Amino acid sequence: MSELDANGVRPDFPTRIWNAVSKEPVLAILVCALVVIEIVRPRPLTSLPGLVDWQTVLTLAGLLILTKAIELSGFLMWAAHRLVHRIHGERGLALLLVALAAALSTLLTNDVALFAVVPLALSLNKLAPLPIKRLVIVIALAVNAGSILTPLGNPQNLFLWQTSGVSFGVFVWKLLPLCAALMAMLLAVTFAMFRATPLDLSGDAEAHRVDRTLCGVSILAFGVFVALADAHHAGPALAVLAVAFLLWRREVVLKIDWLLLLIFVLMFIVLRSAAALPAIHDAIASIGIQSPVRAFAAGAVLSQGISNVPAAIVLAEFSKDWRALAFGVSVGGFGVAIGSLANLIAVRLSGEKGMWTPFHVVSIPFWIAAMVIGWALV
Repeated sequence: MSELDANGVRPDFPTRIWNAVSKEPVLAILVCALVVIEIVRPRPLTSLPGLVDWQTVLTLAGLLILTKAIELSGFLMWAAHRLVHRIHGERGLALLLVALAAALSTLLTNDVALFAVVPLALSLNKLAPLPIKRLVIVIALAVNAGSILTPLGNPQNLFLWQTSGVSFGVFVWKLLPLCAALMAMLLAVTFAMFRATPLDLSGDAEAHRVDRTLCGVSILAFGVFVALADAHHAGPALAVLAVAFLLWRREVVLKIDWLLLLIFVLMFIVLRSAAALPAIHDAIASIGIQSPVRAFAAGAVLSQGISNVPAAIVLAEFSKDWRALAFGVSVGGFGVAIGSLANLIAVRLSGEKGMWTPFHVVSIPFWIAAMVIGWALV
């Protein structure tokens, strides 16, 4: 049943659509930008879907379904709580959560890693007082650093992988040096930020049931889907996957982040339309990002203003050096919070007030150091 407004009247359909859009700032900005672009330089609406990289969107949809299935199976929380029972100090817990978040982000995307690890940290905080703000900050940095490694780690990697045409293994090999260097730096930072204070987490006795059938099928399907996506057959693979889960466990498909898919589609349309505007096209072209170093710097800096996923989409129109762009937008995920949507999700999940200042005290110096490392490696 539709919600009523303040006057007890059910709003009409356009109003309901606007109410939904206005609650999501990113979606609202994209919709408004699309309207402005259509006014400035109108193009047939039927041509807009052609601006979307559907191979990337279809691959993302399949990954969302599979990661949601693994999440709903309860395996992630079960495994995480089993792991923390081996930890007896604050520093050890912080290092474990960083490693766990980074590892999960390589295959289950940085968002899913956050939805698993941040709630775990919050639940442990109820058992023993923890420096929860610092924990959330290093977890956010961890999913950004860990997700660099694979095409599945984050949306910008997924896009660059699909457009580059290289194999899954080649992509991982090319991004391995940057991921390893940033993870080593993050572990050193984490070691310095936390003390070896004893912790008693023995009260964590909550039972976590695992749907072994759902988990097993999902992991098997995950491997098959990635192989098919690597062979550029994401469309048929997604169709089979969606139908199978709708018939077997429909809640898996119904509970994925459909809004993220819509935002991703609109990003392609809006950003590619904007990049084609003469003024914007000439401005970016004048920078000259043909060299790897310039492509890297452009990705790292532009991400600070529009986030790393949009930066990857825009800059891919001007440079075919996918490795340099991947390095740049990966480093761009650090620095200001908007550099990566994962940062915003982590802060929101924490529910802690006054997070922005301590977050930037850590993340901006980390971004500067990452810029130097990326520049040396690119």
